[in-house]
Amino acid sequence: MIVTIIGVGLIGGSLALSLKQQGLAARVIGVDRSPENLRKAQDLGLIDKAHKDLAAAVAPADLVVVAVPMDAMLTVLPAVLDLVTERQVVIDVGSTKAALLAAVQAHPRRARFVAVHPMAGTEYSGPEAAVPELFAGRTLVICDAAGSAPDALQLVETLFHQLPMRLVHLAAADHDVHTAYVSHISHITSFALALTVLEKEKEEQRIFELASGGFASTVRLAKSSPAMWVPIFRQNRLNVLDVLDEHLHQLQRMRELLQQEDYAAFAALIEQANHIRRIIK
Repeated sequence: MIVTIIGVGLIGGSLALSLKQQGLAARVIGVDRSPENLRKAQDLGLIDKAHKDLAAAVAPADLVVVAVPMDAMLTVLPAVLDLVTERQVVIDVGSTKAALLAAVQAHPRRARFVAVHPMAGTEYSGPEAAVPELFAGRTLVICDAAGSAPDALQLVETLFHQLPMRLVHLAAADHDVHTAYVSHISHITSFALALTVLEKEKEEQRIFELASGGFASTVRLAKSSPAMWVPIFRQNRLNVLDVLDEHLHQLQRMRELLQQEDYAAFAALIEQANHIRRIIK
């Protein structure tokens, strides 16, 4: 296939590498608003050709991947659908879905679009962050599949099965609720923890010297790009607020027990939290 990737950062670049690695893409065309990103993507072998013009980049593609920040997605995806024919397939790789699918619901080419969310990533961004096999063994969520043409859906399912990924189907609204619980709150918590430590511990050298592996793994998401995450929080605001309220409630419970020196109750809470090990190995 010829694949056009709009947004050659971590996810777009890693997908390009994976498709090439599995022999699923004969040629990859890259589009990005940053000329520097396009240059890096070519130098790194993520893309075979760079295009500034969207129409010229989309025209030869069998598959078009839209991998831009979520706010930009609301304008870029409809623009791409304006350009595609009945033989082409378009996917996004965004972390929220309800607003995006509402934006293209009435588009005459909606059936050529398959909304997907690969549950994979790192805290880094840009073409240099792209890694091979990022998606292997991870989950791909396909949203509102009934709105996609059967041949488009079949192509997407076949491709991602070969990466290989596990496929899960969800309604867009359900997807946004669940990702708020298992992804978006993790990033907010990490940002808050980093701010807490930076506020209380003024000596950067001490943070570096004393930070354990546990702290590093908990706070690593705080390295994530605000350009990517603020649009996600904006579009999934109500769900994120709901889970954030519950998170604050749990923190307040722990604070009160510690203040009251009720260590038996504190231990019971930790044991309750330990049940997560039955779900996540």
